Amino acid sequence: MTGYMPRSIPAVVPSGRMRTAGQPTLGVAGGLTLRPWQPSDASVLVVAYADPGIQHWHRRRVASEDEARKLIAGWNRGWRAETTASWAIVANGPGTVVGRVAIHDVDLRGGYGQVGYWVLPAARGNGVAVRALREASRWALDDLRLHRLELGHSVQNPASCRVADKAGFCLEGTLREALLHPDGWHDMHLHARTSEKGDPPAARRFP
Repeated sequence: MTGYMPRSIPAVVPSGRMRTAGQPTLGVAGGLTLRPWQPSDASVLVVAYADPGIQHWHRRRVASEDEARKLIAGWNRGWRAETTASWAIVANGPGTVVGRVAIHDVDLRGGYGQVGYWVLPAARGNGVAVRALREASRWALDDLRLHRLELGHSVQNPASCRVADKAGFCLEGTLREALLHPDGWHDMHLHARTSEKGDPPAARRFP
């Protein structure tokens, strides 16, 4: 005999909390803005994923603007599916796209997600990744009310380790040969950040 089996622990974040609201545009210190990706940003993605560093660490190529528009459409579908929140990092108000930050693999019931980011070469060295990651993480933990965010990067990418540390992600350990890159299997650092209050799910209150 089969039937509905109730869970003993309620969802950390109720289903529908993302899809019933539009993806927000977020202001960031230092003149940056995080906004949803638009089809008109396709040319930026072609340039970004042609960069050797972005291509290597993110293991992706984008061959054309049409392919880039499909990628953007997929990110936007991820918001409606409540699995992804992906933003373009924009400098100078509505000006130039300089990078990407995302909360992906979101699990509302479990209360966690994973973060990813990249910054175009011309904008590196100015703390763009750190500031964007801090704001995206604040939104995920304080506004969406996830409990835990994870950040993984190759141990051969010390720049990402510095970004994680400055953005408040504690190093928890090393995952051996955890991800295949173009040059072979890489050990990965696992960083994480949790909500400051850490209230149990039953104590959470949602509008």
